[in-house]
Amino acid sequence: MSQSSRQNATEPLSAFASQLRYEDLPPEVVRQASRFLLDAVGCALAAWREDERKAALAQRMVEDFAAPGNSSVLGGGRTHAALAALANGILINATDNDDTHKRALAHIGSVVVPAALAVTEERGGSGRNLIEALVAGYEVAARVGMAVMPTHYRYWHSTATNGTFGAAAAAGRAMGLDRARMTAAFGLAGTQAAGLNTFFESGDDTKSLHPGKAAFNGVLGARLAAMGMTSPPDILGHPKGYLAAYSQEGRADILSRGLGSEWTILENGFKYFPSILASHSPIGATLAIVAQHHPDPARIAGIVVSTYATVKSHFSSKAVDTAMAARLSVPYCVAIAVVDGTVSQRQFQPDRFRDAAVRVVMDRVEIVADEELTKLYPEKFPARIAVTMQDGAAFHGEMHYPKGDPKNPLSDDELRAKFRANAAGLAGDTDALLETVENLARLPDLSALTSRLRRAGA
Repeated sequence: MSQSSRQNATEPLSAFASQLRYEDLPPEVVRQASRFLLDAVGCALAAWREDERKAALAQRMVEDFAAPGNSSVLGGGRTHAALAALANGILINATDNDDTHKRALAHIGSVVVPAALAVTEERGGSGRNLIEALVAGYEVAARVGMAVMPTHYRYWHSTATNGTFGAAAAAGRAMGLDRARMTAAFGLAGTQAAGLNTFFESGDDTKSLHPGKAAFNGVLGARLAAMGMTSPPDILGHPKGYLAAYSQEGRADILSRGLGSEWTILENGFKYFPSILASHSPIGATLAIVAQHHPDPARIAGIVVSTYATVKSHFSSKAVDTAMAARLSVPYCVAIAVVDGTVSQRQFQPDRFRDAAVRVVMDRVEIVADEELTKLYPEKFPARIAVTMQDGAAFHGEMHYPKGDPKNPLSDDELRAKFRANAAGLAGDTDALLETVENLARLPDLSALTSRLRRAGA
């Protein structure tokens, strides 16, 4: 079928992202965009304390390029917008505490926030401009992700691949690209989309490089489009385009369904625990068992986690040798919940994942792919926990919507508490920073925000 006779699948997203205005947004969408910005900022700041090595690598990368610019690295200095987006994507995702869209299976904030923030700041945009860029990015990334799931996830890291389109939308909206140039930005970004799921067992640094590089690719694509570089007119729907190449069941109809009236940003969830979202229902159910029954970890004969099939295939490794590997391991997360009775950043430090008592319990955790629970996914992230003691006693727990899911949401107070815990000691007056973000729509430019986010003197 020729391009002229085939419906363009990219065009609706280009029109939406290029024409979106703050005045078009319902109050709940504006509020949620600001909440996701707050959450992402807190996650990035926490990286400097919880994963100093990775944060230092992000900073060294910026310094190595030595590219002048006016965009802020969260917790760092200033640099070129594309490099700030790259560094901030790494930082936001560094501790796996960033937001997740469950149907797109993507950490959208770690890609879209860096691109939107870097370009809006570079161009002297307002808080309302930043909100426009954020919403454009979230809506595009989620729809592209949903259009290629579930087979996309066999090999591809959705945050890296589908997030690239969200970053292009965010950067392009912040730059004021028209429809034609937004289409070009999507083509230029989409042809760069990459990121393999190889890290799931090793817990290596590519997990956090991916969102940073996706943010970088989106900024690059938007800038090249603004300069006049051309790209495929339908990167998503072409027979050799993104949907065909990255999925066995790509669905172009999802890209435009409800666009501008049904807001996928409201379906995006916050993380209550700093670990892979697949671990959150198992953690929640396990902590409920611990709170009620107080099982002695040394007397546990076995723990069975019955859950949806992706957990068994992707997140059941017990090769926990790094903090990120621990965050990606459901057996470890369940074991540490039993032993410590809590799961916070502290539980992913080396002294905890190397502790012999924790290792013994982890070895007794079995992940079972349950056919009935798999049918509930991805609307639900269900898990049943059965803890069997050596004396034959058994304790059971179950959770379908983890804390932070839109069906089990974080309150404003809980989100603020998470932010304060993440940002403590890293951003001066955290209450003042929190107030600035919550009043984002009133900011004439971003200086009041970004000056609080850079290190002293930067």
